[in-house]
Amino acid sequence: MSGLSGREYTITAGGHAATIVEVGAGLKAYRYGGVDVTCTYPDDTLPPKCCGVTLVPWPNRIRGARYEFAGVTQQLAVTEPKLGNAIHGLGRWARWQLVEQADDVLVLRLDVVPQNGYPFEVRVDVTYRVDETRGLSVTTAATNTGRGAAPFGAGAHPYLATHGHPLEDVTVRLDAGSVLVADEAQLPVGRRAVDGTPHDLRSGVRLRGQRFDDGFTDVARDDAGRGFAEVRTPSGGARLWFDAAYGFVQVFTVDRLTDAGAGVAVEPMSCPADAFNSRDGLVVLEPGQRWAGVWGVQPL
Repeated sequence: MSGLSGREYTITAGGHAATIVEVGAGLKAYRYGGVDVTCTYPDDTLPPKCCGVTLVPWPNRIRGARYEFAGVTQQLAVTEPKLGNAIHGLGRWARWQLVEQADDVLVLRLDVVPQNGYPFEVRVDVTYRVDETRGLSVTTAATNTGRGAAPFGAGAHPYLATHGHPLEDVTVRLDAGSVLVADEAQLPVGRRAVDGTPHDLRSGVRLRGQRFDDGFTDVARDDAGRGFAEVRTPSGGARLWFDAAYGFVQVFTVDRLTDAGAGVAVEPMSCPADAFNSRDGLVVLEPGQRWAGVWGVQPL
């Protein structure tokens, strides 16, 4: 089966089923017991608002699509013309290669080739897995296959389902101590504590009229180093978790993601927007070096 996002693959375990598309190695749908846990979209449309897409070799934005690395200024294509930025990496419109497929596991691969603005060689493997007790997990692993150091960041763009409810009736919880202060280009210019602000989501906030497109950090972790976020509605919800490789989270709310209604994106990121310039959370892969991060979703 295929749509505008290319070939589709479905993996299952117990009542869990995840559908992944080859373009962008994107999570098109995750359902439990036939009920949406994440937002989905029709075959004849592109992923709305980057729904489910894997973000490499950087998540979020790069200011002016320009950065300096190893003393050389690099100019990327401007892919967010309204704000003049390069957004969400180089893999979102690429066809990822199938490496492995089993009933409950799928592995897709992208070799990021040297190009204008990113003259580096990085191989990225994304492994989707469903488990009847643990739900969905996603491992992103990147290896520098080139001869020199390469800047790298990773993220994912899942939307947790709102089950047809308007955002006014949705509650979002994220135990993060700091929010990134953004300028008019939606790029970080500092941090501030969430205490006493509308960005304090630590106890859960019903959105009502509040909307977000904000990065968060200083996330509370469990003993295994995992952070958590939750989206709840009167008809159910979901919990997203992420390991220590993801130090930042973007929360993005959309009143109408598709004809099915609203969406809340909870995006685990290894670095914040503009990390290629700020170096905040930036991974520098030496030749042969590997980076990996894991996140997942469980129905509530």
